Amino acid sequence: MIKHYILSLNPTAKHEWDRCILRDPLTAKRPDIAKIIAEAVGADTGSYLVSVNIEVKVLEQAAVPHAEQLSLNIPEMTLQPQLREAA
Repeated sequence: MIKHYILSLNPTAKHEWDRCILRDPLTAKRPDIAKIIAEAVGADTGSYLVSVNIEVKVLEQAAVPHAEQLSLNIPEMTLQPQLREAA
């Protein structure tokens, strides 16, 4: 059985669980590896010694764009005091 996933690596993520994320490319859900293995074994109750072969091939890499700092050119405005007329 061949499954495809998107692996996102972010070593500077705030939380440890966001540093390495494996997601389904269609649903974006995190796969339940134990459930996938259980489906491959079958529905019979019992304990199984299983061998799982994980072969990883990078099919495509999308680089994370660096955040660019935008400079805003805002003209300086001078505020002129408003004169009130005396009645």
